[in-house]
Amino acid sequence: MTSTQDTPVTWPAGYRIHPRESGPAPEIVAAFHDIPVAAIGDSMSRHVGTLGLNPYHARLDTVMCGPAVTVRVRPGDNLMIHKALMMVQPGDVLVIDGGGDVTQALVGGLMRTTCIAKRLAGLVIDGALRDRCEWAEDGMPVFARGHTHRGPTKDGPGEINVPIACAGMAVMPGDLIVGDADGVIAVPAREAAHVLAQARAHLQKEAKIRAANAAGTSDPERFDAALRAKGLPV
Repeated sequence: MTSTQDTPVTWPAGYRIHPRESGPAPEIVAAFHDIPVAAIGDSMSRHVGTLGLNPYHARLDTVMCGPAVTVRVRPGDNLMIHKALMMVQPGDVLVIDGGGDVTQALVGGLMRTTCIAKRLAGLVIDGALRDRCEWAEDGMPVFARGHTHRGPTKDGPGEINVPIACAGMAVMPGDLIVGDADGVIAVPAREAAHVLAQARAHLQKEAKIRAANAAGTSDPERFDAALRAKGLPV
């Protein structure tokens, strides 16, 4: 006889809720707090990360860092975001695929109160928010595509902890999300330790270049060699 636990869950069309993924080890997550998003991007081929999102928190030196809880919603509807907020753990980043729609806000000030109570590390929204002045207060970094006074519906459908696309960035549940004044990037959980080592090495290289630039001793061959390779007489 098949037990109830072995019976696959059948969700209604357009609805799926999967368990939270834990993401990278806590010490890896903590280490990324000191790595700029630009350096992470340089260590991941320079063509990954979100496009078109803006920070709505006031302090631009705020760093957002934590494992992703992903949500895909129907544009303008936040039913599944409310459900996801029941599932998150402290330090998580809620990443929302709202289809880039900015005609209705997906989150507002009341939900911000919940996010702070849940001790979220932040939100990333490919959609709109409202109550901008509340989001600008300290305590909750948030990146969104836009803002509007128009509120959401709460009808569904939607999905939680599924692969999503957020502002041009692929995100898997549990991926490490890092955001700062330059933007937001997702580091695949299984690659986080390797990317951390690469980013640290990249920062050491940049420190040497910065020191040479400041001293006026930078090597002209750094760029002249590339120009000669293109046939330019330099």
